[in-house]
Amino acid sequence: MIQLNNLNENIREAVSHFWLTRDEQLKKQKMSIKQDYGARSAVTGGKQMAAFERLATQIALDAGIPESSIFWTSRLELPGYFRPEKKWDLLIVDQGTLVAAVEFKSQVGPSFGNNFNNRAEEAIGTAQDLWIAYREGVFGEQQQPWLGYLFILEDCDKTQVPVTAKQPHFKVSPDFMNASYAKRYEILLTKLVRERYYTSACLILSKKPQNIDDIHYSEPREILRSQVFFTTFAAHLEAYVILKNN
Repeated sequence: MIQLNNLNENIREAVSHFWLTRDEQLKKQKMSIKQDYGARSAVTGGKQMAAFERLATQIALDAGIPESSIFWTSRLELPGYFRPEKKWDLLIVDQGTLVAAVEFKSQVGPSFGNNFNNRAEEAIGTAQDLWIAYREGVFGEQQQPWLGYLFILEDCDKTQVPVTAKQPHFKVSPDFMNASYAKRYEILLTKLVRERYYTSACLILSKKPQNIDDIHYSEPREILRSQVFFTTFAAHLEAYVILKNN
């Protein structure tokens, strides 16, 4: 059983798995004849975030969700409003009810600029598409599902230095002025929660380790802490189970 009042070791293990899996994928890429465009295969080649998915799965099981209702390896598609379907990273669908949908994403250098915009567009569009589908009754008559977005960002010089925003016609929002990429992600995820695009979001910064024992991570904002993320996730699931059984 996961101890929600002390998740630090679980998160550290998940971060360690992320870096270890990514390193193994990069080594395989270098040995392979077929190149996958730079570091792209390290992103597309496997389940770097699998440890976070397993953690969420265990929390769901502890809350009383049947194992058959938890999906994180297959059957991950949900219908949308603007598109036929979208593949999520983890779903809880129990007896025809969409209980929760979670995204686990990451970004590692060297390129951060375009990738930030791509991630922002994806996160915003994914949530908006689902909520409109929910409003239009695509999932039937049910309580609101729990939507979560967890993100790991490499903590390095490129993500910590101020970045100048281009503004040839109009001024950008003041909170983005000279904000580093780490700060931009912090602002993005905070706004996604405040505007109720996601029920909860989590931002984890982690330096690329020199060895497997050199795992460090930080969580820059209280509202985006993993403790908040997984505790609210568990609370939603427990409430669902209670209502289902009464």
